[in-house]
Amino acid sequence: MGRVKTWRGCRVPTAKMLLAEGKIEEARAEASRIADDVTRYIRKRSTVAVERTVLRLLGVDGVDGEGVPVANLMVDQVLKQGKLARGVTRYFIQALAQTGGDVAALCSDVARGDADILSFQTLPEAEIRARGTQLAAAALARIAAQRTQREASLARLSGGQSPLLYVIVATGNIYEDVVQARAAASQGADIIAVIRSTGQSLLDYVPYGATTEGFGGTYATQENFKIMRAALDEIGESLGRYIRLCNYCSGLCMPEIAAMGALERLDVMLNDALYGILFRDINMQRTLVDQSFSRMINAYAGIIINTGEDNYLTTADAVQSAHTVLASQLINEQLAFRSGLPSSQLGLGHAFEMDPEIEDGLLLEWAQALMAREIFPEAPLKYMPPTKHMTGNIFRGHVQDALFNLVGVASGQGIQLLGMMTEAIHTPLIHDRQLALEAARYIFNNARHLGDELMFNPEGKMVARARQVLDEALDLLRDVRSKGLFQAIAEGEFADVKRTLESGKGLRGVVLREQDYFNPLEDALRAALKLDETDAGHVARESEGVNA
Repeated sequence: MGRVKTWRGCRVPTAKMLLAEGKIEEARAEASRIADDVTRYIRKRSTVAVERTVLRLLGVDGVDGEGVPVANLMVDQVLKQGKLARGVTRYFIQALAQTGGDVAALCSDVARGDADILSFQTLPEAEIRARGTQLAAAALARIAAQRTQREASLARLSGGQSPLLYVIVATGNIYEDVVQARAAASQGADIIAVIRSTGQSLLDYVPYGATTEGFGGTYATQENFKIMRAALDEIGESLGRYIRLCNYCSGLCMPEIAAMGALERLDVMLNDALYGILFRDINMQRTLVDQSFSRMINAYAGIIINTGEDNYLTTADAVQSAHTVLASQLINEQLAFRSGLPSSQLGLGHAFEMDPEIEDGLLLEWAQALMAREIFPEAPLKYMPPTKHMTGNIFRGHVQDALFNLVGVASGQGIQLLGMMTEAIHTPLIHDRQLALEAARYIFNNARHLGDELMFNPEGKMVARARQVLDEALDLLRDVRSKGLFQAIAEGEFADVKRTLESGKGLRGVVLREQDYFNPLEDALRAALKLDETDAGHVARESEGVNA
């Protein structure tokens, strides 16, 4: 795959919050040092999810009679013998080489309990690495083909106008999701997000096949991804628009689901270890290692990631804690750079969550949205609607969403997750989404260039607010850098939630790498993404594309 285009649809309005460039640079430098410390720690470790991801990308598929994925079975075989620190790949390659080279046949044998991948004769290290490199190249070629197909579709069809209109479907049944997704696309949606079944982030395996019985959402499976991708391609062709598909690669199977998304041409994926640590109590060692590898996959696949800082304001006050959102965005940016993601693939999250009873709350929201756009001019920022202060009063809710949409278009956001007037009542129905899409299109069209017509008072409330949030974020970043991110999380610096290095779900799935650890997919991705061994990411890799 040669040089490819990345989406550069975000408009940066001429209106500015007049922030000091020196302070932005200093904040970014502090975040870079924090990310360096984290990277040094996680580069020494692997996880069961990383190893399962490698197997999936090398062709391992299927489940046993009880629904346990074969990738889990193979990794568990190696983990139980205390050898996972060398990487599962070498044992898989030895088994494959000595059973005729048929991946499907080997998977069937393991699923039936007739094969243990540790039981095969050891091959010379050079042969293992040569075979692994060859298999990794084939895996990346499959991902590259999907990225090329996306780019071809975007060149031929309309890709939407920023802010992209993002709505959710969440029926629990993939086939009903398809019906609702088609309707939303016809009503003007640019991105369809399939909400994941409640609790899937805490499953240490990926369910298999098409599913029809999720809770509060639909299980993220590779077959479900394939079904929805085909449906959106079909409706997109009839509309003359490319409809982007979003799902979640977070939780205990973060890199596995990232790989599934890359293979089935998802376009946007929620991908944020800090969210998992704070809101799902996933062990920070486990999920930060998983995040690093999953983001390499996303980077190579051209998938825009969404981060979850917007959730901080659901547990903490939007006025008092706005600086924690900005500090986390800056840290997330630097961690993303170290996995090869360019700014154009960083859907950094923030939210419109002021208490509507606050005087001039709209001014504060607008100031913070413009501040984020000024600090991250190349990123397709993901702007989230009001949820915390939605009461079930649909009339006030519709007005709150209208103000949110006005700020979104005036501040040049990249991705606008539309609010629903029935928030706090039920999962959105088809007509709820239609009203939300109609209102957003009306406001976006009527205020498309509002941000280019305004200048803000250098001594006014909005500029003062943006400068205050930046100052407080810089102070927080200095503090986090001095104590380290792990300790800062333990002290509850983000979202008023405390977690520790040894607590949380999934810790038993973390292993220290041995000196001869082998992961051919990581090696291939690092080479393709031009990452050095130190993961240095101090300079933003803007929309450079990928050479493979």
